[in-house]
Amino acid sequence: MTHLPVSQPTNSHILVHDFDYVEPATLAEAVELLERHGERARVLAGGTDLIVQMKMERLAPEVLISIGRIPGLDGIAPEDGGLRLGTRATIAALRRAAPVVMRYPMLAEACAAFSTTQVQVMGTVGGNLCNGSPASDTAPALIAYGAEVEIIGPEGPRRLPLEAFFLGPGKTALRRGELLTAVHLPPPAPGTGGAFLKVSRVAADIAKVNAAVLLVRDGDRVADARLVFGAVAPTPLRARKAEAVLVGQRLGEDVVAEAARIASEEASPIDDVRSTAWYRREAVRVLAHDGLLRAWERAAQPARGTGNGSGADASSTPRASRETFSLPRSTPHEIEVIVNGVRRRLWVRPNDLLLNVVREQLQLTGSKYGCGIGECGACTVLLDGQPVLACLVLAVSAAGREVVTVEGLQGPDGELNPLQQAFIDHAAFQCGFCTPGMLMTATSLLRENPAPTEDEVRDYLKGNLCRCTGYASIVRAVMSVGSAAER
Repeated sequence: MTHLPVSQPTNSHILVHDFDYVEPATLAEAVELLERHGERARVLAGGTDLIVQMKMERLAPEVLISIGRIPGLDGIAPEDGGLRLGTRATIAALRRAAPVVMRYPMLAEACAAFSTTQVQVMGTVGGNLCNGSPASDTAPALIAYGAEVEIIGPEGPRRLPLEAFFLGPGKTALRRGELLTAVHLPPPAPGTGGAFLKVSRVAADIAKVNAAVLLVRDGDRVADARLVFGAVAPTPLRARKAEAVLVGQRLGEDVVAEAARIASEEASPIDDVRSTAWYRREAVRVLAHDGLLRAWERAAQPARGTGNGSGADASSTPRASRETFSLPRSTPHEIEVIVNGVRRRLWVRPNDLLLNVVREQLQLTGSKYGCGIGECGACTVLLDGQPVLACLVLAVSAAGREVVTVEGLQGPDGELNPLQQAFIDHAAFQCGFCTPGMLMTATSLLRENPAPTEDEVRDYLKGNLCRCTGYASIVRAVMSVGSAAER
């Protein structure tokens, strides 16, 4: 095996400050580390927000505590008639898990509206909640379903309603040394219907306003109602006055309109770069109106099953557990990674990113450095078969895993694979800068869905931006390979 030199800092290509990196093997060790380091430490799960904040120099933790190898944190499993979501369960796993889709479809809708494909693959439910964002997509749906969070800390475990977990923008009920470990969903009542709706500037953007509307139907009357909105208050807002108007009523247009009006009055939005307070109040009224009608209709439909069979545990790929691993700042460490089918040994430091290691140490320059904050998709590679943003992945966390770059798509003799050839045949590139990322994301799509529709292609690729706006040709190229697979 070739031992390559450690890559040198190249300005924005790496995180701008040094830190100690620790991978605890157990929850007890994670809690001890959090208690010991306090505000000097941050928990790393998916990294889609934390790494961005560090790159933009808004956060500079001295210690990163990665929970990626603690067993049992990524499961999605039945529990007492409901569902237990491990804190490290990814947004993509929730979106696809049979128990979620069948019994908690509003949550699946929220996950489908969540950012981009790559961020869904990397981002975790625990990370999304612990950010404390008022605009969280998962929080309104989970609150509407009556979710509770499980927390472990120096004084042991505790549970509290998710609604009480949020204290303000970026603030949660977590105390020093505590870690969110799971989300518990109670069983939905018979006659439950829900709808998640979202208004944003573009498809993959954070919400201007989002809404989770849940109704329990008893014949022609509303037995229970939950209306929860995001991005219109300091924390996710439950519109209790609007709910009170609905309970016990027949859901006619007059009741719907009145509840929607009251919900808009309960909101306390702000003006910011994404929207105005006036627009957000109007959006609350419209989303509440449409969500109530949709939830009412769905509540009349037969239940879709328990979801306790196949797919009841949608954990990510298990990773080998071992002793706690600690890497002091600025210290080179040798890792082993399978890159394009070849086992490689690489020297990395805690703040080296996978993208620069691939480009600078291995000279695999197909993966491009674009925005650097996970918004353009040009750096997309496959990590254990899933599309991820290499500019937001710490290289040390890829130890023992498999990476595929665009160079790995071609055959041993250099022959292009069908998707690469389709990009040529359909002129699906102009400057070519975005093309490697497009190819990697589209490769993942075609593995999951060999014959996608045009809408499915556009949705899956929404995190890959084309500077030359050649989207129509790109979609045609992917569709041509998908159509061939179908034949």
